[in-house]
Amino acid sequence: MIGGALVRLKGWQQTAVAVGSAVGALLDPRRADLIAALGETTGKHAFERVLERMKSSPEGRAMLLERPRVISASVGHAWDLPSNTFGAAYANFMGSRSFSPDDRPPVRFMETEELAYVATRAREVHDFWHTLFDLPTNLIGESTLKVIEFEQMLLPMCALSVIGGTARFSEGQRKLFYRHYFPWAIRAGMRSTDLMCVYYERHFEEDLEDVRRRWGINPAPRPSTQPKAI
Repeated sequence: MIGGALVRLKGWQQTAVAVGSAVGALLDPRRADLIAALGETTGKHAFERVLERMKSSPEGRAMLLERPRVISASVGHAWDLPSNTFGAAYANFMGSRSFSPDDRPPVRFMETEELAYVATRAREVHDFWHTLFDLPTNLIGESTLKVIEFEQMLLPMCALSVIGGTARFSEGQRKLFYRHYFPWAIRAGMRSTDLMCVYYERHFEEDLEDVRRRWGINPAPRPSTQPKAI
């Protein structure tokens, strides 16, 4: 069982939850539970495509069989790894922000346990991607990562998040995002390997730059000038 009991919705119920979650998330973008519900109720077909790709990949099949979770009990050893490793970079990313891998809401609105795991995995590798692409957790950084996530998974929620995020940008942030980060994110998402088929925990002890090269990842370049308070 992934997280808790799954709620299998009928068509009209799924639409009602999606609309209600979308409205609530727009009113309060801090509601992670509503954003999660919106992603689940609009992302079924995208998660099904990801599932099929995972089944055709050796590491993807291993994940579907073993169902690793990105929780403190399973990734805590990353804090003890050498500083050049991917695992240490992830630990530094989480520790410097006082983030916990246990804070993400469980997946609820999926029809099968297998799809629920795919949706859970997509949610839990988010911070791995932050680390690999060297993207901050401010509004611009999160919106940029959502572009990459959309390129990788075609999740409607990612596109909606970009729209919602850019609506909250200042004029300077909007120019910076669309001139610098957005085109880079489009290229980054297309050029990277299939990131949902990577068993990240198996690569914690490897050199960060080595895994970036292997997976076709170039960290986000910093623009020469940035507006204040981004």
